Amino acid sequence: MNQADPPAPQDQPGAAGADRNARPEAGPAATAGRRSAMKGAGEAGGGARGGLGGSSPRGEDSTRGGPGPSGSGVSPGGTVSPPGQHSVTLYDVARVADVSTATVSRVVHGLDKVRDSTRQRVLRVIEQLGYVPNGAAQSLSRRRKNVIGLVCVEHVGLAPRQYDIESMSLLFYDEVLRGVEGRIRDHNWSLLITYLREANDLDIPRLLSLSGKVDGLLIGEGIVPSSVVARLARRMPVVVVAGDPEERAADVVTADNRAGASALVSHLVEAHGARRLFHVDGPPTAPDAKERRLALRDVLQAHPGSQLVGTFSGRFSVQSGEEAGAGLLARPGGALPDAVVCANDQMAIGVLQALGRAGVRIPEDVAVTGFDDIFLGGIIDPTLTTVHQPMRRLGERSCARLLDRIARPDLPPRVELLPTELVLRRSCGCPPGAAARSPIEPLTVRGPDAWIGAARDTLPTRPAALS
Repeated sequence: MNQADPPAPQDQPGAAGADRNARPEAGPAATAGRRSAMKGAGEAGGGARGGLGGSSPRGEDSTRGGPGPSGSGVSPGGTVSPPGQHSVTLYDVARVADVSTATVSRVVHGLDKVRDSTRQRVLRVIEQLGYVPNGAAQSLSRRRKNVIGLVCVEHVGLAPRQYDIESMSLLFYDEVLRGVEGRIRDHNWSLLITYLREANDLDIPRLLSLSGKVDGLLIGEGIVPSSVVARLARRMPVVVVAGDPEERAADVVTADNRAGASALVSHLVEAHGARRLFHVDGPPTAPDAKERRLALRDVLQAHPGSQLVGTFSGRFSVQSGEEAGAGLLARPGGALPDAVVCANDQMAIGVLQALGRAGVRIPEDVAVTGFDDIFLGGIIDPTLTTVHQPMRRLGERSCARLLDRIARPDLPPRVELLPTELVLRRSCGCPPGAAARSPIEPLTVRGPDAWIGAARDTLPTRPAALS
């Protein structure tokens, strides 16, 4: 129980549909007020036909113990009809969770005066039944909060000595946050930030509860399964930041990772003659890593003289880069590849450290590249060749799209690809003083709902290969 919740008795039937977790009231005026509140809550839940659905002469809540609304698909024992046979209603959730419709409505809207144990039970039933409140009814029942939510990812499974700056992806989210704040500040909106732990069993009920506290959600890194994104998008406006370009359930704003990685690998192969490449990959569930991996595959297929001689599955962290470097040094025969292509800058820095400690010269013995263009890449020795990802602009454009969708919920979902830039420095073999930053042309537009968002109102051009 929350500290703010008053002690409450266990749920008892016969309470005129009132929330049995709320404060007791007395007197005719209180009873009338309670009935009025219950009626409004029932209508707001979307699927509550005509308020409370009727009451017995004794004033008992007909959402418990009785047959329930016609066609509810839920028996008195709480058996649910197979999916697709009916639209799950607020009544169904109330019956299976054994609470009043008012309690379900309070949970859906993120309101107080509900015990933690009751709230969690209702959220579990909502998840089990796949209940989606009626968006039109919700919009009528609640006032605009002028708050958006940002759901970030906390990576798990990293080594204990690693810093929160990596497990919490702070290098990425700090820039995204600055972009979001810069946009909502002009509209006098607020931002609610939460972290979901990267795991096989995401805290989806917590995510669903959060949706009742904001007008729209920004979800980072594609950690939430597409099926859950689709459910959330039916409840409220949702934009996925740095998500999968193939996502169709909601808006996606992401960097053009495939074009960026393609330009980088093409530079290694065409300008520096790299024939044997080693790939330090990112997490298999990360959409960014997938796009960069596919770009590497496509470039190698287009250049039969070059080949992939090995891969290492990393975690977007410095330590996983160090582990990849140690694995390279331990390979039988001791032959190093011509280039190590890393899925992000932090892993590239780890590779540089591991190879440097072993006396391997970069780039004379092996080239190393990254992706993202974080600050450290420009000051380490040798400076890191990479691809600039517009992280702050990701926040700006994602927030702008979310505000548009809040104002116009009927907008069709859209994928916005932000252009990247090739940043050439010493680690790939370019000579000192040859550092350059060149915009990268998008490869293809992925269907009619994809849109290339140029960073400067101009279509970027592909950099010429260095000789």
